[in-house]
Formats: sequence, C-alpha cells, structure tokens
Amino acid sequence: MKATFGAGCFWHVEDLLGKTKGVTSTAVGYIGGQLPNPTYEEVCTDKTGHAEAVEVEFDPDEISYEELLDVFWKNHNPTTLNRQGPDIGHQYRSAIFYHDEKQKEIAEKSKQNLDSSKVFNDPIVTEIVPAPQFYKAEEYHQKYFKKQGF
Repeated sequence: MKATFGAGCFWHVEDLLGKTKGVTSTAVGYIGGQLPNPTYEEVCTDKTGHAEAVEVEFDPDEISYEELLDVFWKNHNPTTLNRQGPDIGHQYRSAIFYHDEKQKEIAEKSKQNLDSSKVFNDPIVTEIVPAPQFYKAEEYHQKYFKKQGF
C-alpha cells in the first residue's frame, strides 16, 4: 500500500519513515503543485505550489495506516502554517495526501481526535487532500541522511 506525507524538509521525514517497521520503501519528491516535473530549485522558489513530501510503500500486515499517521503526527509540528522549524514556505506545509476514500476518512478522524485532545495549544493546520501526481526528487535527495552518514 501507499501513503504520502508532507511534514517539512523531506530528508528527515524519509529517514524517520524509512526506519519504521512495516515500511518497505520510501521516495522523496514534490506533490500538490501546478508545475509538471519540478526541480528542487523551482520548488524552493515557493512558486510551484508543490510540497516536499515522502511517498511510502508499506505492508499493511506489518503496520497500519493509522500507525503511520501516529508517526507523522508525533514527528513534526502540525500547527505551524507553511513552516517546520527554520524552514519557511508553502513547500514545507503539513499535509496528508490520501490515495483512497478510506485513507481520507482515517486521516480526517485522526486529525479531529488529535485536535480535540488538545495535545497542541494551537489548532492543527495540516491539509488532507487527494494525492495528485507525485514527482520523484533528484537522486541526490533520495536517502539523503543515509548518504551523509547520519
């Protein structure tokens, strides 16, 4: 099965999800914008509409979509609009790109439950939208932390 998440800079998110039991593969890339086949430099202009994201293949017998969402929520700040830490821009937005209606329903319920739990002082701004075309980022971005020895 496939899941796609935007949670700031894709290097950290890919590394984290890639180490999660049940995740069989990851790819970093760009999603949600209007420019076909964008480059990293184009996405960094904050004018393409794309988010940096991680596309995950996972084994539902090993990990559920709900469990992946738990990893997503716990490892970024979903209350900051278009920002994660020092990274600012629409490309760093918090987003769940769902691949079917079941994922949409699960993601919306998860967001609602987390928001009403008041774990965060501010409301969650994570967008939950259909997954459009995913454009794989340049090869040097794939498994970046691993390549750098982190």
